[in-house]
Amino acid sequence: MTVSTDMNRFVTAVIVAAGNSTRMGLKISKQFIPLCGEPVIKHTLKAFEQSEVINSVVVVCRPQDEYEIHKIADGNFSKVRAVVYGGSVRDESVRNGILAADERTTHYAIHDGARPLIEQKDIAGVVNKAFETGAAALGTLVTDTIKVVDENNIIVDTPIRSQLRAVQTPQVFEKNLYLKALDNAKNKNLNITDDCKLAEALGARVHIVIGSDTNIKLTTPSDINLAKTILKSRQKTERK
Repeated sequence: MTVSTDMNRFVTAVIVAAGNSTRMGLKISKQFIPLCGEPVIKHTLKAFEQSEVINSVVVVCRPQDEYEIHKIADGNFSKVRAVVYGGSVRDESVRNGILAADERTTHYAIHDGARPLIEQKDIAGVVNKAFETGAAALGTLVTDTIKVVDENNIIVDTPIRSQLRAVQTPQVFEKNLYLKALDNAKNKNLNITDDCKLAEALGARVHIVIGSDTNIKLTTPSDINLAKTILKSRQKTERK
């Protein structure tokens, strides 16, 4: 396993796995749902463990999930530096994660724990773009026509589809830029659930890197079935 050798760049992946999994309709966290024989979070950690551009990993979880996360991570993933508790909202959870990051960190790669299908090429692509620009996120082209509606569900606008992107994670930011963005949101009492929006609120320009359609977020039971299909397809391809 190799990691970035540039002494001026040290990337900490903050894996946010502190949600309540309400829409999944299960008693357990979706991070522990079996996915082709391994829990979801293990697939996610494996992707960042194997990435050559990631130096360190911090996992953010619910207090009741800490023991299971440690069971999965300890001894299996050398890059996992810490497991910390999440906050009541996403930006608090991410803040807790970055406070536990290695002091050498120059960039944060913030990723949803429930996106276990992230590929190496996409991690590398978005991280390298952030090295160039300071802020970058994965995204995909939008194929459906999107409508903006009012409070009565009446269409009021139709955005130009070619200008739309469905944003994914990782979202990667230069350290000082992201810390300023967090402080700006806190000082202005902004409740922002998207890390790109934090940077946008500061006036930063976030560059989109086109990623893979298979980098889905597991939110409902149907997403689990789709993820299993994608993983099985990859496994077949690898065996050929």
